Amino acid sequence: MISLRNVERSFPVGGRRSYVLRRITLDIAARDFETVMGPSGKSTLLFLIGMLDVAWTGECFLNDEAVHKLDRKKPMALHKEQIGLVFQQYHLLDDLTVAENLDVPLSYRDIRKSERQAMVGDTLDRFGMVAKKDLYPSQLSGGHQQLVGIARAIIHKPKLLLADEPTGNLHSAQGREIPELFRKLNSEGTTIIQVTQSEFNATYGKRMINLRDGWIE
Repeated sequence: MISLRNVERSFPVGGRRSYVLRRITLDIAARDFETVMGPSGKSTLLFLIGMLDVAWTGECFLNDEAVHKLDRKKPMALHKEQIGLVFQQYHLLDDLTVAENLDVPLSYRDIRKSERQAMVGDTLDRFGMVAKKDLYPSQLSGGHQQLVGIARAIIHKPKLLLADEPTGNLHSAQGREIPELFRKLNSEGTTIIQVTQSEFNATYGKRMINLRDGWIE
C-alpha cells in the first residue's frame, strides 16, 4: 500500500541542514497495523505519509501511485479520499458543532445529505456523543475533543488511518477503548499507522518501527 524509498526530511539550522528523517526505506502492506516509536521524527514521518508535508526528498508510493511526482494539489485530493488522520492537538473546526465537524470529511465525497446525516448519527452513537452533537469544541473537555477527532478520522471509512498519540488526552477507560476500536477497524481492512509512546498501545500493532536520530533502527 505504501512504499518509501530513501526519504529524507531536514530543516535549515544555523546555515546547515538538521535531519529529522534519514534515508527512510519502508514498505507497509494493506491491512497492516504499524506502531512508530522513538524519541523524535515520529510525527514528521506520519505527516509525510499523510501528504501534509511536501518538503521532503526521495520517493513515496501510495497504492502504486508515485506521490513524489504529483503536483501539489493532487496529494491533498488523495489524502481526502483515502486517508484519515487523528491529530494529537485535535484540529477541530471551532465554528462548527460536533455533528458538523463529523460531516466535514463526508462533504468531500459524492454522498447524499440524508446518507451523511445517517452516518453522522451512527458515529455519534458509536462514540456515545449523541447528547453533545450540537456543542462546539470550546464547550468540550480535552478528552471529548480527542474522541471527536478520532470519530471524524474514521467516519468515511478510510483505507489508511494515521494516528498521532491518539489516546494522549483520554482518561484510562477511554484510553483502553480506542486501541480496541483500532484493532477492530484493522480486522475490517483498514491499514493503521499509530505514533505512540505508550507500551500498552504498542502491543496492539503487528509491527514496531523504531526511529532514532532520524534513522529506522
